[in-house]
Amino acid sequence: MSDIVVTGLGATTPLGGDVASSWAALLEGRSGIGLLTEDWAAQMPARVIGRLAVEPSKHIDRVRARRLDRCQQVALIAAREAWADAGSPEVDPERLAVVVGTGVGGALTMLAQDDVLEETGPSRVSPLTIPMLMPNGSAATIGLELHARAGVHTPVSACAAGSEGIAMGMDIIRAGRADVVVAGGAEACIHPLPMAGFSRMRALSTRNDDPEQASRPFDKGRDGFVLGEGAGLVVLERAEFARARGARIYAVLAGAGVSNDSFDMVQPHPEGCYAALAIRLALRNAGIDAAEIGHVNAHATATPVGDLTEAGAILSAIGDGAAVAATKSMTGHMLGASGAVEAIFTILALRDQIVPGTQNATDLDDDPRVQALDIVRGAPRKATLRAAVNDSFGFGGHNVALVFTAA
Repeated sequence: MSDIVVTGLGATTPLGGDVASSWAALLEGRSGIGLLTEDWAAQMPARVIGRLAVEPSKHIDRVRARRLDRCQQVALIAAREAWADAGSPEVDPERLAVVVGTGVGGALTMLAQDDVLEETGPSRVSPLTIPMLMPNGSAATIGLELHARAGVHTPVSACAAGSEGIAMGMDIIRAGRADVVVAGGAEACIHPLPMAGFSRMRALSTRNDDPEQASRPFDKGRDGFVLGEGAGLVVLERAEFARARGARIYAVLAGAGVSNDSFDMVQPHPEGCYAALAIRLALRNAGIDAAEIGHVNAHATATPVGDLTEAGAILSAIGDGAAVAATKSMTGHMLGASGAVEAIFTILALRDQIVPGTQNATDLDDDPRVQALDIVRGAPRKATLRAAVNDSFGFGGHNVALVFTAA
């Protein structure tokens, strides 16, 4: 079975408008989290968000931007960067595929056009409404840009969607359908309705007086996640194809594991056993022993229950020897984009042999599962890394784990 390698990276996040600036900010421990400034924010119990560091208008011309939902804009920006970073591979369009996961899709367009409908009637609704709001719009936008004809797909699996996009890209290459896949996730839904809905679930942090300290993975004082936005895309290639064209290789996507809790729509299984199953399946798929994993980029949303069950899953599947990082402490939770952006951070950790520091975890939870983890806090830690895991979990019980090995 052919290796699958990563040859291109692209991202736009609350930390930076591209991969290099996002990674540099992460290693410096800088926060991309701030306060909402819109008028509607005053009535929200949670007003802390991870807004993009660079607005899409800096990258996309005004005419094109008007035809794309914000989610599609960030996906296109990340895809263009990843494609250029890979050297713009010359590939038969019938051997090129795209997979872009999302949790919500074009929510901003749907909500804005609903306002138009209610205020001025159906004749004023934009004819672009449907292609801008459909969840597969981001993948379709990239597919059109790159002329991909081996398939354009959109896993919609909540906060696991970005990682599942990469896992599906791996499956497509292994199945022989494509030589190159652009894969990842995108999300942009900072709006009163999602904010209100998450707030009513008590899922969001209300640490409005100190936004940079609001996302506190594994910390006793955690009180919910911080909603963010962004996109992360990687270029995956069949190793023989990449080497034949002399491509630079960042890492090997060695394996992926997918499972489902089938327990509750929003609560993880309390024992974390099926999250652990996804990690075990990824290790088995990669042919990697758990002891070889030197780093885990944890999903770690800073919710009271989620962090504990994930800690248990990591211990059960990998043990206590891996250095754990929770990068949402600086980016916030980008929902369907988070797994893909964190996969990029995992790949760069392998490249640079360094584990990012988790911020705001100043007083770790007393739960034995958390206490047993080797959580890198504060400054990054130099390490000797051969293999690393990125895990992602989403509402609906979705669990995805990816295993990367050093190039």
